[in-house]
Amino acid sequence: MMAAWLADAVVLVHLAYIVFVMLGGLLVLRWPRLAWLHLPAAAWGVAVEWSGWICPLTPLENTLRQRAGLQAYGGDFIQHYVLQLIYPDGLTREIQMVLGALVLALNMAVYFALYRRVRRRRANARA
Repeated sequence: MMAAWLADAVVLVHLAYIVFVMLGGLLVLRWPRLAWLHLPAAAWGVAVEWSGWICPLTPLENTLRQRAGLQAYGGDFIQHYVLQLIYPDGLTREIQMVLGALVLALNMAVYFALYRRVRRRRANARA
């Protein structure tokens, strides 16, 4: 019972991490110091997608599910939970590259906006 609960908790943490990687830059616009946490998280997210690695949380979840007597799944978290809704035919290498590019582009846009804001504030402070 505890292993099943922990597996579900890993799913929630994994999902929260993915949302943070994708949209955490928006939090950085409000709290710029959060960039120290978000930038490495986003870099890891892009690296996992572009390299085809499986996030370490996926094997952890599967191990916990097996210990609880439940069925584990093959592939990675996105393929099992997210892509079934978006891409029913499954995860391809091309889709992984697009997902990585989307993460990178979204976060680059947010950090560029943050950079412009900081530069503007410094210019106004000097004037």
